[in-house]
Amino acid sequence: METRRVKFKSKRAEKNVPFDKRKIKEIVEQIESGIPRREILSEYGMHESTLTNWMTRYGSKDYYAERSRRYSPSEKRSVLRAVESGMSVREACVAFGIKSRTVVDRWVKQQKAENAELSRQIPPVKSKKKQQKEVSAGETKSLKEQLAEAQLKIRALETMIDIAEEQLKIDIRKKSGAKQSPK
Repeated sequence: METRRVKFKSKRAEKNVPFDKRKIKEIVEQIESGIPRREILSEYGMHESTLTNWMTRYGSKDYYAERSRRYSPSEKRSVLRAVESGMSVREACVAFGIKSRTVVDRWVKQQKAENAELSRQIPPVKSKKKQQKEVSAGETKSLKEQLAEAQLKIRALETMIDIAEEQLKIDIRKKSGAKQSPK
């Protein structure tokens, strides 16, 4: 079943006359109180970018702190596992309290790119020496499988380190340029 968007006529007579600052702040407060943007846009007959600019300029810090939430690596992995196990992106957003589908879509796309990179075929290295033995196709396949397994193992260990650092609040990885303690 198709749904069509209905365009409303705005109540605003003069579209070339700028809004009063008090009216702008009133509109921003309405958005922050939870009134959908579409209703505001249709009621006041303004462009979406105008409203976005007003929210950036006049919106409260609490409103933006809520909107621009950062997700930990473990939260991302949990959402991605749920999506891989058959949950839809929309269901995952509801279940994990994520407001935007595009965030989860971006994570899925990044994960697919990482997996493709890990499983990519590595071309054989050409040797300058003519006397070097040719590696058989079976050995090449075996070496590629071992390399892919090692890369997956490294990724798993890095994930474990991320989780341990997050849960224990301890820096585990060595920082570059860090001075060693005297023995």
